[in-house]
Amino acid sequence: MNIYRKRILKCLKSFYIAHRGLFENSGDAPENTILAFKKAVNAGYGIELDVQITKDKRIVVAHDYDLKRICGEDILIKDLTYQELRKYKVLNSNESIPLLEDALGVINGKVPLIVEIKTESDYKEVTMLTSKILSSYSGLYCVESFSPFVIGWYKKNNPKIIRGQLADDLVQKKHFKSHFKNWILTNMVFNLFYKPDFIAYNHEYGGNKCIRFWKRLLGCSLAAWTIRSQEELERAAEKFDIFIFDGFLPAVKTGTEH
Repeated sequence: MNIYRKRILKCLKSFYIAHRGLFENSGDAPENTILAFKKAVNAGYGIELDVQITKDKRIVVAHDYDLKRICGEDILIKDLTYQELRKYKVLNSNESIPLLEDALGVINGKVPLIVEIKTESDYKEVTMLTSKILSSYSGLYCVESFSPFVIGWYKKNNPKIIRGQLADDLVQKKHFKSHFKNWILTNMVFNLFYKPDFIAYNHEYGGNKCIRFWKRLLGCSLAAWTIRSQEELERAAEKFDIFIFDGFLPAVKTGTEH
């Protein structure tokens, strides 16, 4: 691993990472909005955000594929142009869903950034467009995705970028109808081919043997999502290296490196 990649991983470990920014969904800075990112930067937290693609091929920052929860409209983001999307306000605030470029302008390399690539649509298109935008960003960042094919794309096409495999215990949750698919994704079988630099796993299942197996085999770091109390943070510290949080304020780490 080269010096640049080592520096990014070290930086991620030296910050607590604010999930979707430092947000308050009942207030003026809801999740994945410019104001939530500004608040995270000002408070000294790293940032995790989600990106996906619009009808007119713009990369926007939003977690849900539709607007039902955050805007009260039963419509998919991929079916709207960016100009149509920006008319909607997020969770009764004055904030709208931002472009990735605008979020990057606010963060501006002041804190480390984790970009989760959402892939309901064609994974290649959203991954390539996101990579193009990030290529001109001078701050420290990495990418992650639940899709192993995104991780594989980065390994092949942009290997200098730190990449993380997101996962959850889909077997216990019975997320998909196919038990085989749940097993494959829970145990991250594609890691054998795509070799992520870190694994981001639901901290509630931090004891899963598959996490320890991949850590030993690949020598990768482990990120915990999503920590929602100081007690959960202290428990996760026994198993994980990187911590993604929301809903409370952990003490900002001292001696951080930018």
